[in-house]
Amino acid sequence: MAFLCVKLIFRKNGRFSSQHVHDNAALRRQGIHCVIDQDREARSKRRTAIKEKQKLNI
Repeated sequence: MAFLCVKLIFRKNGRFSSQHVHDNAALRRQGIHCVIDQDREARSKRRTAIKEKQKLNI
C-alpha cells in the first residue's frame, strides 16, 4: 500500500493519473476509443444505414 502512495506523498499536488481510455494520448493516436464512444459510433452508422435502406424501398 505504501508503494502506491509514494507519488501522492512526495510530490506537491501529487495524484493518480486518469485510468480512462479517452484520457490516454497513445491510445487515441492508435485510434482506440472507449467502449461508450465505439457504441455511439456504431449506433449512428446503423441509423444511417437504416435510413438509406428506407429511402431505396420507397
